Amino acid sequence: MFEIEYEKKAMDLKRWADAYYINDNPMVSDEEYDELNREVLEFERENPDLIANYSPTQRIGAKIQDGFNKAKHNAKMWSMEDIFNDEELQEWLNRIKKNAGEVSYFCEPKFDGASLNLIYENGELKQAITRGDGEEGEDVTLNARAIKSVPLVINYDDLIEIRGEVVIHKKDFDLINQEREKEGKYLFANPRNAASGGLRQLDTKKTAKRKLHFYPWGIGENFLDEELLSEQMQFIYSLGFLEPPLIQKIDELSEINEAYSTLIDKRDSIEMLMDGMVIKVDEIAIAEKLGYTIKYPKWMCAFKFPALEKVTKVNSITLQVGRTGVITPVAEVEPVNIDGALISRATLHNFDEIERKNLMIGDSVIIIRSGDVIPKITKVLEDRRDGSQIPIGRPTLCPTCQSQLLDEGTIIECQNLECKDRVVNSIRYFASKGCMNIDGLGESIVKRLVEQKIISNIIDLYKIQYEDLENLEGFKEKSINNLLNSIENSKGVECWRFVRSLGIDHIGEVGAKKLCETFADDIFSKTKDDINALDGFGDKMAESLNKFSIINEKIINELKEIIKPKIEQIKEVEESIFLDKSVVLTGTMSVSRNIIKEKLEALGAKVNSSISKKTDFLIYGEKAGSKLTKAISLGVQTIPENELRF
Repeated sequence: MFEIEYEKKAMDLKRWADAYYINDNPMVSDEEYDELNREVLEFERENPDLIANYSPTQRIGAKIQDGFNKAKHNAKMWSMEDIFNDEELQEWLNRIKKNAGEVSYFCEPKFDGASLNLIYENGELKQAITRGDGEEGEDVTLNARAIKSVPLVINYDDLIEIRGEVVIHKKDFDLINQEREKEGKYLFANPRNAASGGLRQLDTKKTAKRKLHFYPWGIGENFLDEELLSEQMQFIYSLGFLEPPLIQKIDELSEINEAYSTLIDKRDSIEMLMDGMVIKVDEIAIAEKLGYTIKYPKWMCAFKFPALEKVTKVNSITLQVGRTGVITPVAEVEPVNIDGALISRATLHNFDEIERKNLMIGDSVIIIRSGDVIPKITKVLEDRRDGSQIPIGRPTLCPTCQSQLLDEGTIIECQNLECKDRVVNSIRYFASKGCMNIDGLGESIVKRLVEQKIISNIIDLYKIQYEDLENLEGFKEKSINNLLNSIENSKGVECWRFVRSLGIDHIGEVGAKKLCETFADDIFSKTKDDINALDGFGDKMAESLNKFSIINEKIINELKEIIKPKIEQIKEVEESIFLDKSVVLTGTMSVSRNIIKEKLEALGAKVNSSISKKTDFLIYGEKAGSKLTKAISLGVQTIPENELRF
């Protein structure tokens, strides 16, 4: 076989593979496909330097990977706000209308699988990254190449991130579990778990056997010119990606409800597991104007399906002591399978809820689970009582340390700072890498220090002496000095690390940084209104911080005196031509586009991805293309990247 003949056969094999795996419309018999596949493979074994990048044989790597490296997304992969009922949906739509006026929406099914980001450059698949924390995930490129519905090459040369869901069809999931049962292996609870596990196989051949499918639902960094998200997605589908069923462009609330009802009605007949409908503002420029909270875009939400319900029995109530001392009752129930997950516990939030529901131990109850929401009891079936039920009283003593509890109605708290549950959890979090970064203070070490009465609260960490540790098993001179040095070196950390280390509910790294940038060292005296006024903050965050500050005022002040967190000067934006201006980047730059974006934002610019009449500047590099043409036609000021002066 000559090279030109091989290229034709490889292209034919690709067409046949696409017809079978993507279009679900086979062009040839299995026998013909296998025969051509053998011919192509034989040529490639003899001529490895001539293998075409579009050959279907290149999907599965021969080498088993040692593990997965971390990789950063070019643009953040956001989470979504969950909407659970008509009232919440109406509130979300009202916010959109208030801030953006009348808009249209793009609706699509929300598949329950594993999120994946595909990065293409010069028409070739360069990298595939799992969602991870939204900023970075795991590089699973070899496994993505093994998914038949992931194109290895596309007819688009610019850099583009295509996001989507990796799923397993229900029928394939059943076959996988049947095979695993025969082999004596544990069964997967649901298709989502099987898809996620398949995506993270170290052997790509095992990934291929899992029969994964990739359905795109969004775009990250890109240079597309379409003004509507629905148009962008139609372009993505035209590149050879699977088009999800029942996608729809919608203008009215009644149409949203109709589309939602249709999805629920067809939930069982659609091959993929769904748990809701995604609603997005269709106009890209309006979506960018609406912006983001700390956690999710303001222009999209997930309208979740009604939760599945099951009846079970409450066997007992367990009391959990949280990091701040809050006592949370948890119902221990007869195990019941809900949507592929075995549920044996349900949250009750607080004792007021127990009283409202008139719940008793031994009651039959209705329990629901929706998506990843913690299972909860929705109704007590009082008509099934037989007289054996036992009332649930409000606790007066901490279940861990037996100290008197403070009962303030909804909140019941243990205020004893020496409570083992509280001190172990709070110190472990306080010392963790993302907080104070005190090396050598893992959970097991903290437990030992508490059990040996060397420490009883966070402040005691800074009182530990060499003599306190030298007789403890496993503590040698070097490890003792390392721990003491690490504790000492934690003094003077950045303000945000200190704030985050306190374990305040709803306040993570991003929220802590925002608080420190805004209020410096005066965070804990601020009112709920002060906190709520911050961009990206809401009622829950404000309430949580305010409550924590009041309860823990003494220990916070003592820790501040000991640690003396470093207060960075609030940065003032320099005067520049980019201040409060809309800027778009296009073309190939001399440095990473993210670097340029960060510098522009530091100068007060708002960097967007699409050109419009409201764009103030277009900064372009080599091979600028259609965006440059459009900018010139709209009269937008253009600046060559090599003329930028930061």
